[in-house]
Amino acid sequence: MGRRRRLAAVASGALLAAAMLAGCAAEASGPPVLNFYTPADNASGYAAAAEACTAEAGGRYRVVQQTLPKSADDQRLQLARRLVAGDPAVDLMGLDVIWTAEFAEAGWIEPWPEDAAAAVTEGTLKGPLETAMYQGRLWAAPLNTNTQLLWYRTDLAPTPPQTWDEMIDMSERLNQQGLPSYIEVQGAQYEGIVVWFNTLMTSAGGQIVSEDGKVLLDDGDAARQAVEIMHRVATSPAADPSLSVAQENDGRLAMEAGLAAFQVNYPFVNASINTPPPDGGGGGTFIDEQGRPTNVDTGRRVVDVFAWAPYPRVDPNEPATVTIGGLNIGVSTTGGDQGLAFEAAQCLRNRENQLRNALEGGVPPTLEALYDDPAFQQEYPAWEAIRNSLQNASVRPKTPAYTSISIVLADLLNPPMQINPETIVPVMAEQVERAVNSEGLVP
Repeated sequence: MGRRRRLAAVASGALLAAAMLAGCAAEASGPPVLNFYTPADNASGYAAAAEACTAEAGGRYRVVQQTLPKSADDQRLQLARRLVAGDPAVDLMGLDVIWTAEFAEAGWIEPWPEDAAAAVTEGTLKGPLETAMYQGRLWAAPLNTNTQLLWYRTDLAPTPPQTWDEMIDMSERLNQQGLPSYIEVQGAQYEGIVVWFNTLMTSAGGQIVSEDGKVLLDDGDAARQAVEIMHRVATSPAADPSLSVAQENDGRLAMEAGLAAFQVNYPFVNASINTPPPDGGGGGTFIDEQGRPTNVDTGRRVVDVFAWAPYPRVDPNEPATVTIGGLNIGVSTTGGDQGLAFEAAQCLRNRENQLRNALEGGVPPTLEALYDDPAFQQEYPAWEAIRNSLQNASVRPKTPAYTSISIVLADLLNPPMQINPETIVPVMAEQVERAVNSEGLVP
């Protein structure tokens, strides 16, 4: 154990020393360099934004895009290690929306000054903005966002279901007729199943944890309603047999294969089914007159009956509060010139750069005005549904312990067919309480 700690310390020191040398070399040869660390997905778009903002700076600073690993967990780990080591080469960071509270509490990101915060708030959609807030302050600038919709087959469901109960009933009737009937949803043991639960619970009026760390899972009936829906979907005779291992891409593929009648998923599924192979589903499989998949060229594919609608409700009288994702820009406490970093961050998320990210990177923007842009509307035919969902969105628990909470909940909720709605909520509340208090081990 001692040897591993010494090696870790040496590695951290070497990393920091290398970063310092790189930073000094950059500054000695020209204007200050602001390193912008982003996920690997859409790295070219973020690099283009960095170049545009460098040009706009007129020689006062340069923004250089740096690529993080593809996995969100690996991104977080690399950033945390650099920040703990006091790395001065980390100036701007693309932060997953679930990291805001953790990075703020750890002292790794700067709170936004009042004037800069006002500029970010102006024109930003309410849902994405909420992901960047913690304890009444703005800690990051929303760069892009994401939300789920209901995607369905118009030949199997001419009128889309408004509630989960209605959708399950429709699915079971289709199954009885021998027609495609699956409801595709993220049920594997990972963050996706926690998003599903959080959306259902908040749609029922509940909350997992408050910002001050109070566990609210067993307050009221919302958590019970959520797990009852999850259990009913999983145990329905129309359930996809692979539900307990299904992630976003699995739902997309099942719909394109003609096996699903419904899926709750992100807007990328629409782009995929409308994109030729090998990059997309090429319209999906052929379907016969009844809507069943076939190898015969019938002249009709899944794409011809593919449509979208608002995410299903829990309460018939209240719209769903869909849990949103996305990326925010944080300004590091370890970097060089925070004033320049705040300025650069606003440039990186401006209209031009957000539109590029949406059109080329497939990530919806956070600026409300872009939803009226014809270029965006052409690329995102479901733009109005996306905007409406973002305006009535929910966010995941704003707590530094969220990663532990997510691991605990994903373990307890998977597989969904084994959920016992009569007993699981108190167990969930107890385990989340332990995660919030950093007690014991997580799965």
